Amino acid sequence: MAAGALVDETGRVLLTRRHDHAHQGGLWEFPGGKLEPGESALQALHRELGEELGIAPQTLRPLIRVQHGYPECEVVLHLWRIERWRGEPRGREGQPLAWVAPEALDDYPMPAADRPVVQALRLPDRYIITPPRVGDPARLLAALDRLPDLGLLQFRVFESPAIAPEALFAQVRAHCHARGARVLFNGAPEQARALGADGVHLSSRLLRRTDTRPAGLEWVAASCHDAEDLAQARALGVDFAVLSPVLPTRSHPDAEPLRWEGFSRHVQALALPVYALGGMTPARLAEAWQAGAQGVAGIRGFWPDEAF
Repeated sequence: MAAGALVDETGRVLLTRRHDHAHQGGLWEFPGGKLEPGESALQALHRELGEELGIAPQTLRPLIRVQHGYPECEVVLHLWRIERWRGEPRGREGQPLAWVAPEALDDYPMPAADRPVVQALRLPDRYIITPPRVGDPARLLAALDRLPDLGLLQFRVFESPAIAPEALFAQVRAHCHARGARVLFNGAPEQARALGADGVHLSSRLLRRTDTRPAGLEWVAASCHDAEDLAQARALGVDFAVLSPVLPTRSHPDAEPLRWEGFSRHVQALALPVYALGGMTPARLAEAWQAGAQGVAGIRGFWPDEAF
């Protein structure tokens, strides 16, 4: 199946309601439909949106691929994020339409295959990680305020001679919240809760020792390095994962990189937003999307030199 998440200039997403007599009737979904014989997913998307809504997508990119098994069938959903289109969306088949803010999507009952799409729509395309060592907190905070497109930050400071990491976290959180950004704490869930973090980021080592999703935190993420890690993250019910190393890195020169082919192979049937990490910069976003990534994550490639 192919479907599109139309996002308007205010960030609202278009949903359509299935007719009551249809399979899973009455549920809300992202507009789209089945592929016809010999048709690619992208061709099906253009055809279906023309037939259902009377529009033609113009600016779009892959968002997520979801493979889901219902009792009666197996569904593979290719979902694109669409930000520009020609025409005015209207229910050409009599289906109701609704423009919904991402934070309100949970109020609309959806087929199970559509649920991972909601999480992907709520996440930005960049996941910025702090340097592990901070010599001058003032320089870090000044650099933080200049970061473009700051939406999601992982606080991963293990050493800061001039200030306790807990005190630095409070300052980083205040600067991020002032810009509407969220901060996840890399460490133990109980420490993330005590610090008032927006969520926790589990290292791969901690992920392997965790058997239930940490409670009391809005966001839970995990670092993964192989298929086993990703399966554990999925079973734990994390909101997103980071998979590395995709490309060679200076910090781990001996690690064997996955390359884009390996990354894509790992995430294609996962039904979970996954960021690419390792050798990433914002300039690699298009490559990451084509490989099935939510976006890119990193440290040095995202901060100005003065932050280090």
